[in-house]
Amino acid sequence: MHSAPSVIYPVGRSRNAERLLLVLWVLGVSAVVVAAIQSPGIDWRDGMLLLCAIIATVAAWTGVFRTSGCANLIFDGQSWSMSGGIDLPTAQVAVMLDLQQLLLVRLREPLGATRWIWVERDAMPHRWRDLRRALYSRAIPTEAAVSTPESVSADAHHLSP
Repeated sequence: MHSAPSVIYPVGRSRNAERLLLVLWVLGVSAVVVAAIQSPGIDWRDGMLLLCAIIATVAAWTGVFRTSGCANLIFDGQSWSMSGGIDLPTAQVAVMLDLQQLLLVRLREPLGATRWIWVERDAMPHRWRDLRRALYSRAIPTEAAVSTPESVSADAHHLSP
């Protein structure tokens, strides 16, 4: 069995992800409008529903623009890291949504911080298959890889008298 190839793949602002969020937002607003129309009278609950929709919209767009910086997702054949505006050390990576041309990837740092990034095929089409193979591979971390807090606490538990 062959190991997954090393990959350096550019990530950043994704127009396709923005379109997907826009479609979801339109569906949500449509649901709020239908709920308001279907209710016998407009009361405070309709206002709360609209307020929640607005807050969710602001939160979603803030998240999109906050993570819109350019960076590189790096797989060295054994571990993942991210370089760019914010360097992330060895991280755990998981594909959370696979739309074939667009992936939602969760990066979890060793100290517990989590970063969500959209990765799209159009960023580097000739390396897309390599990236997908690396993301779905079962890479075995080396000894040089940074330990996660869970593994550190588990090791400490085994070492205690």
